[in-house]
Amino acid sequence: MIHTARVVQRFLVSAVAGVAALALCSGRASAAPPVWAGQCGIPASGPVWAEYGWPSLLPIFAHPGTVLAVTSGSEYPQNVRAAGAATVYFDLHMNNRTGTPTKPADPATIAEKAQKEYDFAVQQTACKTPVVVENELFGAGTATPWTSSNAQYRANVLALLQGLAARGAHPILLVNSTPFTGGDARDWWLEVAKVADIVREAYVPATQVWKAGPLVGNRTLRQRYRKALADFTAIGIPPNRLGLMVSFAATKGAGGRNGLQPASAWFQVAKWQALAAKTVAAETGVGSIWSWGWAMWNEAEQDPDKPKAACVWLWARSPSLCDAPGMLGPSFDASLTEGQIALPAGTVCAVAGAGSVTVGAVRSLQALTGDRDAALSALFERAVESGLVAVSSKEVLAAERAVIASSFRGSRAAYLAALRRAHATLALARGILADELRHAKLEAGLPAPTPTAADVETFYASYPNLLVREVQASPAPAWLAGRTRGLALSEVAPAQLFTLPLGRKAVLATISGSFRVKALGDSVPLGAVPLSRARPAIAAALRSFARGQAFERWTIARQHAAFAKTTCLRDELPQPAAVDLAEYLPFLRLG
Repeated sequence: MIHTARVVQRFLVSAVAGVAALALCSGRASAAPPVWAGQCGIPASGPVWAEYGWPSLLPIFAHPGTVLAVTSGSEYPQNVRAAGAATVYFDLHMNNRTGTPTKPADPATIAEKAQKEYDFAVQQTACKTPVVVENELFGAGTATPWTSSNAQYRANVLALLQGLAARGAHPILLVNSTPFTGGDARDWWLEVAKVADIVREAYVPATQVWKAGPLVGNRTLRQRYRKALADFTAIGIPPNRLGLMVSFAATKGAGGRNGLQPASAWFQVAKWQALAAKTVAAETGVGSIWSWGWAMWNEAEQDPDKPKAACVWLWARSPSLCDAPGMLGPSFDASLTEGQIALPAGTVCAVAGAGSVTVGAVRSLQALTGDRDAALSALFERAVESGLVAVSSKEVLAAERAVIASSFRGSRAAYLAALRRAHATLALARGILADELRHAKLEAGLPAPTPTAADVETFYASYPNLLVREVQASPAPAWLAGRTRGLALSEVAPAQLFTLPLGRKAVLATISGSFRVKALGDSVPLGAVPLSRARPAIAAALRSFARGQAFERWTIARQHAAFAKTTCLRDELPQPAAVDLAEYLPFLRLG
């Protein structure tokens, strides 16, 4: 259970924070390559990588094992194949065949257009079963019900893809925006996937990625790529029918370089794009990965750094395709691990400079909580806070002895039996005690405002049944408002105070230290005590609650900040939260 505050929730709030689910292992997808792999010179294994190249980049892109898109002419496609690369046909103007959502083409013309396009694609690729890339679907995010004109446009697109497939081609539909996949649109997408691949354009500006740095920048790319695919896999489209397209365009706002300077920064982002795509492809089994934006067809795209970026893009996925370190020299950072998910075996998350979360720890704690999310959040909180405040084993063992003495009459056997009944190990219990000690140290340094008279009166009127007891304590504890004598309020003061025989002296071990105490009166309801007498105890309680709330805000903020130095499997970050694990083992709470 994840509480919005450690103590105050019992009195002032009743919210419970939710957490996102996490996987405990990275895994590798075991999916088939695209249906067109192995045809027309295209590599037989997936994912297939393909580029929309440019004649001046032919020496970099065209090699045995690479795939280049061609659009028209005869010399360029022939030169590509002569260099050993495969060719696919790229239709830049699908709307010339299908029309648009507001002006759909006459459906009676689609079959003839499909035949003409197929014939031209065969000519361009020198292949009877050509891959035909259709650029691009308009209005992918349009929700159903569609207008009659949009419905006709979608029917035209599907008919074109079906017509190409019926003639032996392998159509690919490019999608440049978040698709709407609900309602009748879901059926349309599934029909498309029967005859064509769907390639999602996932463009993240290089400026954004570079500014985030290697760890967060790479995570941003991977998350963006996963999300682009998840929109389709969520409705049942097989991964090998899907692809990703990334951009290297120079035009600002096009999701590519976006004006990033210096060029060396862009080359690093190009490397990260390739590594992120490789990682996501390995996880998901996606069929193809495409690059776009290499063309230099206008002044804005006349970027002299494109050849070097292209070399980096190829090299990062396979050093045999281009020697980027040799081309760029020693100034190029050739690391293939920085910012990548490279965790020790059995590690779920690691926080640089702090701690880590292991599979074993999650499983052990989940046995106690019954909730993997809560376990992950608690362990992440521990990892972050452990890098800020140290708790010694001596302190933990002293707290353990205090628990055994106060709750189990000194019987270690009874203590261990209680842990077993709760599905908790001794190590797990000591971890929780360390958490309590750490939290007490951290909370002590947080400010707690002085309650107003109205706050005290509201509390007094709202909780008349809480127990109070007059006690004497040394040294002066916070729960007596820093005094050596006064009323102790239950739920703030140690619970043992309220079972201590009248007049009996005892030593109480708590998270905040040991105190010599003596019960001076019986336990009575708060409402039975005059407000003037109860005021110091209530004020102390409210300060304690405020400090607990401040701690929750503080630790959640710290955990969010720690994401900048956290690496998790599949980038599945825990939900920051303040988790009170002593709720599951109440006998560990020392007050």
